[in-house]
Amino acid sequence: MRRSERERFDAIFEEVLASLPEPVQQMLEECPIVLEDRPSREILRELGIEDDDLLCGLHSGIPLTERSVERPDHAEVIHVFREGVIEMAGGWEEGEDEEGPFGGEELIREEIRITVLHEVGHHFGLDEDDLDRLGYA
Repeated sequence: MRRSERERFDAIFEEVLASLPEPVQQMLEECPIVLEDRPSREILRELGIEDDDLLCGLHSGIPLTERSVERPDHAEVIHVFREGVIEMAGGWEEGEDEEGPFGGEELIREEIRITVLHEVGHHFGLDEDDLDRLGYA
């Protein structure tokens, strides 16, 4: 990823975070977000997915609902992967096909929002079915 694309993405990312409701912003203080271009090979291997599979985000650590005295908490981190988000949104350039519009900053902005809320949901113990029902899958 070129530096200019990274800077463009990061500026949009900051705008999205600032636009989230205050309670969500407070939740994010408990779990830092790390921006990366793509997941490392180690992360992909641990998840059992291929290098070319699309991954927008990842919550690592133990969800709040599973912590206990016997199971001390581990470092909580939300990873957001720029290339996965951009690809999921359809790229930087806007277009339209038989499935509808794709690409552009607005769709990237929405995909960032969905990814962050999805991973915050995991932090609070929601599973994929819960997130799908909420529209964050």
